[in-house]
Amino acid sequence: MQNRYWLLIAPILFILSCKSGEKLYNKGRYDDAVKAFVKKLQRRPEHTTSLQLLPKAYAQSQRLHEDKVNGYLTSDNPLKWEYVRQEYRSLQSLYDIIHASPAASAIVTPKDYRTAITGAQENAAEVRYQRGVALLEKEDKASARRAYDEFIAALKLVKNYRNSEELRDESFNRGVVNVVISEMQISSSYYQFSADQFRDVLIRNLQNRNINRFVVFTDERIARNNNLQPDQYLELRFYDFVVGQTYVDRSQRDVSKEIVTSSYKDTSGKVINRYETVRATVFLTRASVISQGSLDYRLIDVTNNNVISTNRLPGSYTWVNEFGTYRGDKRALSDDDKRLIGGSDIPPPPPQELFMLFTRPIYDQLAGDMHSLYNNL
Repeated sequence: MQNRYWLLIAPILFILSCKSGEKLYNKGRYDDAVKAFVKKLQRRPEHTTSLQLLPKAYAQSQRLHEDKVNGYLTSDNPLKWEYVRQEYRSLQSLYDIIHASPAASAIVTPKDYRTAITGAQENAAEVRYQRGVALLEKEDKASARRAYDEFIAALKLVKNYRNSEELRDESFNRGVVNVVISEMQISSSYYQFSADQFRDVLIRNLQNRNINRFVVFTDERIARNNNLQPDQYLELRFYDFVVGQTYVDRSQRDVSKEIVTSSYKDTSGKVINRYETVRATVFLTRASVISQGSLDYRLIDVTNNNVISTNRLPGSYTWVNEFGTYRGDKRALSDDDKRLIGGSDIPPPPPQELFMLFTRPIYDQLAGDMHSLYNNL
């Protein structure tokens, strides 16, 4: 049945495919029509409609693209050469398609636009280069960042264009915002090591987030050793933090369960169960150690000492250990009770580890603040 169905629709599909190039031509989609006619001639070099309409479709495509080129060249758009290049590349694509088909080449002589493309690329790269140079001459960070993008664009158009690589690197270095992260002042020397660990992880976290390519976060100690002059200074200070505040909650509850102890059959043969109620007392201990606090930060513009941004970021971590014992009949215990029985009174992690655990949520919060701040730099 399926084969019969296919035999019925195959001629229809063939007719439609024959007309697809013609439909594209009639809709004014000349580039697509050229491709469709060439594809048809590759399968059927004698296809009449394709032989008749391919030259006309190519001529129309060539006229439309060259009209666009002339329009761009007379415009005031500073990036017009990039648009011209795109039009020439579209025409070159048609050249390549026709040139690769003997049947199509026999009836159409396409124009080779490789020289025109090269010329447009050179002109486009020069425009980008000159825009970058002009921006660098303004000698401010925002202009340097825009200059960086111009030199990148020039190099994409023409590899190794003039000294664009050198100027690209110079633009980047002049556009970078160096954010130096302060050493952390903690009154307790007991936690100073943990605070230093926190800061090291925080800096790596910010560096790896790719918050902005023009923002570089540097440890104050490294900046000082390398004589790096900061543009902005990120002050960090822990506020009202508590590490290892222990709470112990003890409770007990009586539990009971009715269980089958034996069974017998009555005179009719029916099974009768004998029941017994078993009881136990469960003693539970829940030890929790709470660590929490907040990180205050201030982002300061070094040039004028103005505060750019400030916030207080909370963090917390609760370590929990639950265990239990029982007295009485074990059969009275539920499955949940049994899981608690047999635990032990284990000590919590050391304070340094608890410090790192409660500060961990702060990383994402600070990175989010920095991302929002520098997103549109």
